[in-house]
Amino acid sequence: MVLQDRAKATREAIIVGAAAVFEEHGYGGASLTQVSDAAKVTKGALYFHFQSKEELAKTVIEEQHRIVVAESASLVAEDRPALPTMILLCRVFGLKLVHEPVVRAGIRLTLEATAFGQPVQGPYEDWIAVMEQLIDRAKREKQVRSSVGSEAFARYLVASFTGVQMVSGVLTGRGDVMQRIEEMWALLLPGIMHEDFHEDPQVLSGLVSAESPGQR
Repeated sequence: MVLQDRAKATREAIIVGAAAVFEEHGYGGASLTQVSDAAKVTKGALYFHFQSKEELAKTVIEEQHRIVVAESASLVAEDRPALPTMILLCRVFGLKLVHEPVVRAGIRLTLEATAFGQPVQGPYEDWIAVMEQLIDRAKREKQVRSSVGSEAFARYLVASFTGVQMVSGVLTGRGDVMQRIEEMWALLLPGIMHEDFHEDPQVLSGLVSAESPGQR
């Protein structure tokens, strides 16, 4: 058991070290020597867990997806109307980009995946599917207009979020990403909200920056 725990800790350290290297240097500029140095493990230990840089990059992407999915599933399971849930999902993802190096690295790697032949449609398809389900529910709850195409809006929302966080990353190192996500929702909401749903769009978009969104 002690050996298993040690092996697990070593593997986790390698993933964290790899995330730091991939985030800074990208896939093409990263080396396994840099990863072993960042993780403070020997090359032998690294190769015991990962046979190649490609395998390591794939694992970082998978770990990024696992982190976001776990947070999202917990949020969706809470008893909250659908439209605020969608906004808070974007908030959670934004906070993970700010605070989780593995998430930042995973997102960068998905944009560079053609360099190592890794299919990356899965995480995006999963996120689109969740948002589509929530849009359907928001329409039933009369928070979103029935004329809004659920699949089309879900795809547009994921694309918008992706673009917003990328531009924030380029311009400010994601220093303003939460503000930009809130701004995105403030622009989107007036065009989709049901006429019988009288919540203030500014209040809803403000959930992105709320200190305790779970209390809303």
